[in-house]
Amino acid sequence: MSQLLRLKDIQATHRDLIGDDYYDPTGKTAYGAHEDKIGKIEGALVEDTTGRIRYLIVDVGGWFSSKEVLVPAGLARIVGDDVFFDSLTKKQVEAMEQYDHDYQYSYKEQFEKDRQAFVADTVPVEEQVEIAETDYQAPNTLELLEERLTVNKDRIVAGLVKVGKHIVTEDRQIDVDLEEEHAHIERKNVDRPTDRRIGEDTNSVEVQLEAERAHVNKETYVTEEVSVGKTVESHTETLYETIQREELDVDGDDNIIDRDGNIVNRDDITAADVRAARGK
Repeated sequence: MSQLLRLKDIQATHRDLIGDDYYDPTGKTAYGAHEDKIGKIEGALVEDTTGRIRYLIVDVGGWFSSKEVLVPAGLARIVGDDVFFDSLTKKQVEAMEQYDHDYQYSYKEQFEKDRQAFVADTVPVEEQVEIAETDYQAPNTLELLEERLTVNKDRIVAGLVKVGKHIVTEDRQIDVDLEEEHAHIERKNVDRPTDRRIGEDTNSVEVQLEAERAHVNKETYVTEEVSVGKTVESHTETLYETIQREELDVDGDDNIIDRDGNIVNRDDITAADVRAARGK
């Protein structure tokens, strides 16, 4: 009859039995049917001959003031840091015995107790479950959450001028570290009798592998504003233009004549005045 040991005791004294590649659910938040938060995982019970987790020690303080019970590991669905028992109801837990930290549990004895608890008269018919040996296999299908990195790319305005603007386009490169999951298969030899027939169990295990994908967003930012003003400057400019003036015409006798050659007699203008005006 295989005995059940606490996982934390195995970790301390029989590390060679479980190795280094195992899942420790201790401290995870626990949820029951309808995703009701019922408490947290306080630890696990491991089969002493194989090192496989058979039970999760669940603190159901969310349903009862103080109670810890053993729930078959195969009923758990692990999502990131949360453990979901989709079919576990309050009535089922009520029919279970409280976990005794000092009691030496055996796999076969506890299996029989489970079969009675899950179909107890106090459990409604629609909530009763026939426990099978497969319900004691630790979850092989884990729903893993991923952190998705969002890369933001700024769109830069190179300049803002009130009289007009233009767009400058340039290529940018950024390196993003992404994670992806790879399947890890571990096989261990087991030598124990079972009531099942060869070919009777056709169940298969599906492991969902996920990877991170970078999602790039762009946002527009104003980086500069330019205002256009004006200044006043003074300078000297030389202009050229043709002008006309009239001059008196005189004959050889210093008489004033007009364009037709006629002598012009004016008391206020004399030949001497004409010569003086010309600088003669």
